[in-house]
Amino acid sequence: MLPADDMTFASSRFSLDGRRVLITGASRGLGAEIAACLASAGARLMISGRDPIGLETTRERLLQHGCHCHVMQADLQRVADVQHLADVAVELFGTVDILVNNAGVVCVEDLLTTTLDHWQQAQAVNLRAPFLLAQRLAPAMIRQGRGKIINISSVASVLALEGHAAYSASKAGLNLLTQSMAAEWGRYNIQANAIAPTVILTAMGQQVWGEASKGDPMKARIPARRFGEPHEVADLVHFLASDASNFINGQVMRLDGGLTAV
Repeated sequence: MLPADDMTFASSRFSLDGRRVLITGASRGLGAEIAACLASAGARLMISGRDPIGLETTRERLLQHGCHCHVMQADLQRVADVQHLADVAVELFGTVDILVNNAGVVCVEDLLTTTLDHWQQAQAVNLRAPFLLAQRLAPAMIRQGRGKIINISSVASVLALEGHAAYSASKAGLNLLTQSMAAEWGRYNIQANAIAPTVILTAMGQQVWGEASKGDPMKARIPARRFGEPHEVADLVHFLASDASNFINGQVMRLDGGLTAV
C-alpha cells in the first residue's frame, strides 16, 4: 500500500480544482456527462449549446451536486456565435485552462444524396468551430504557460461507415487539426488530444444505431460486443484534462472496445 503522502500526490494529479473549463455541446448527451464529471473533479465550468432548455437541465443537474456553472446559448454553425462564445469565456475567466470541443452534428445520408447544406453544417460545427475556438483561446494559454484542448472526434474518422461521409470527413479533419495544435503549441505546455469513440449510447447514438437491425451487426464487429457509455468518454476527458496526462500530446485515442484493432 502506498504511503499516505504518495496517495495524496497521486490523487492530486487528477484534481481539476479551480481549473477554468469551456465545454461545447453541453445541453445533453456527452457534453452534459463531461460537464458533470469535470465539475466533480473541482473544475469551474462554462457550458454552451444551441438548446437553452437542455442547457438549463444540465445547469440544474450540476447545481444539485453543488457546482455553479455559467451558461451561454450559441449556434456553432455561425462564425459570429463561435467568436462571441470565446470572447465571453475570456471575459469571464481571464484564461480558459481547458477547452472541450464536444459539439457535433451528423446527418446520415449516402454520398449520392448528401446535400451541400448538410456537408457545410458538418464542417462548420465539427471542424471549423473547434479551430476558431482554439485559435481565439490559445494565446492566453500560451501566456500562462499551460493549457488543455480536448477534441471529441469519432471512430468514423478512421473507419469508413456507410452514410457518414460528411461526418467522417469533418472528424478526420479534426484529428489532423488536433495534431497540428500539438505540433505548434506543445512548446508552450499546451496538450491537444482527440478522443475517437465508437457508438456511445446517447440520444443521438440511439437515434442512429438503436434499431436492432442496424445496431446488432455493428456490435458484432466490436470485440467488447457492446456500445460505449457516456461516462466512459467523460472519464477519458477527465484524464486528458488533468495533470496526469501532461506528456500525452497530439494523440487520437480510440475509445472503441477494440473495433479498430481487428
